[in-house]
Amino acid sequence: MFLFEISESVFETMGVIFGVGACFVIALQVHKEKTSGKPSSLSMGFVVGWIFIYLFWGLYGLRFGAVALWLTNAIALVLQIAMFIVVLKKKTRLR
Repeated sequence: MFLFEISESVFETMGVIFGVGACFVIALQVHKEKTSGKPSSLSMGFVVGWIFIYLFWGLYGLRFGAVALWLTNAIALVLQIAMFIVVLKKKTRLR
């Protein structure tokens, strides 16, 4: 199978590239959520759930030495915590 012919370093590099791309998408959503004057349509369960998902995969990457996993999930975790803060502020401001 061709996947096994691709070196681990190429997969790791591509993992970092795609992971950073995904983080960029999260950053765009954080920016949109922060600058929008509208109430957030994101549920706190959704936002908090992703915090735990990024935390787990970041720790998984650390445990198995996968830079693409721990690095990009650490960035995503920080961005998701920022999202949590923005959504929480919006929801508490509406009460």
